[in-house]
Amino acid sequence: MAPIWYVVIFTVIVALAFDVINGFHDAANSIATVVSTRVLSPRLAVIWAAFFNFIAMFVFAPKVADTISKIIHINPHDPAYVYVVLSGLIGAIAWDLLTWWWGLPTSSSHALIGGFAGAGITYAGFSAPRWDKLFATITFIPVAPLMGFVLGLFFMFLVLWIFRRWRPKQVDILFRKGQLFSAALYSLGHGGNDAQKTMGIIIALLVASGAMDSTITLSLSDFSTAWIILSCHLAMAIGTAFGGWRIVKTMGMKITKLKPVGGFCAETAGAITLFFATYAGIPVSTTHTIAGSIVGVGATSKLSSVKWGVAARIVWAWVITIPAAALVSSLFMYGIQLFHPHF
Repeated sequence: MAPIWYVVIFTVIVALAFDVINGFHDAANSIATVVSTRVLSPRLAVIWAAFFNFIAMFVFAPKVADTISKIIHINPHDPAYVYVVLSGLIGAIAWDLLTWWWGLPTSSSHALIGGFAGAGITYAGFSAPRWDKLFATITFIPVAPLMGFVLGLFFMFLVLWIFRRWRPKQVDILFRKGQLFSAALYSLGHGGNDAQKTMGIIIALLVASGAMDSTITLSLSDFSTAWIILSCHLAMAIGTAFGGWRIVKTMGMKITKLKPVGGFCAETAGAITLFFATYAGIPVSTTHTIAGSIVGVGATSKLSSVKWGVAARIVWAWVITIPAAALVSSLFMYGIQLFHPHF
């Protein structure tokens, strides 16, 4: 086996490890509201979320994976692009772990995109990224949370009006059951969008190694690609099952105090946003989406109920994610170029 294939196998393992970390890091997005409203215990909540993250592969077409695999121009005749993919993953993982430790709900998606683009630019210059796909993703950075905010606000006002004559206890009982449904929908959207990002990276890796054509289409009925879909969704589900309690605390308890009705509206708003983005093939931040939805729900009572200081801290983390991950991956790629005999 040629030495480059050892790098390919190692990079696939790193990609799946990123998927586990992504599920671990973003588990909070799926379960923060259902845990903070005490509808489910943390243990049951992560099992619920992990299950729906996994079965998302039967619901969504792999359009997001196709977008991610084409973030940069890859020359299949140049084995150095295998190292570009590896460097991009390292940058994304490093940033994910740092923000997890700091308790910041940043975007694994944007860390991956930033890392991939940063490594590509370091190796091949500013002609490496496909700027149309990169800008389409960057454009949706503010759109996803704003869409979540507006939908969260709308659903909360709608529910308050429909159930205005109900007793608070009756509403609470109804939406405790409803949150099981909304949490399942959100987890489904989360698995559909996020697992596909790692699928896209693996496709890019195999194209760079010459093992796969760039026109390949992922399908569960094709064994040559089915293993990519299954392994990525399984890794995401495993990561979600472990959970990320530091971020659960920030998302579910620090931004605003939620009741079951608010959790239902936030999760439903987030799920609709993710379903739309996944259908359109846009890799969005599930963190941005649910945070915007939670803020929208909290703002229906009074603006002071939202802890804007925490929200602002999250926004700043969003802003620096892509350049920070790009910097880390660039340094790693530079180190490979410096010490690897191929370069």
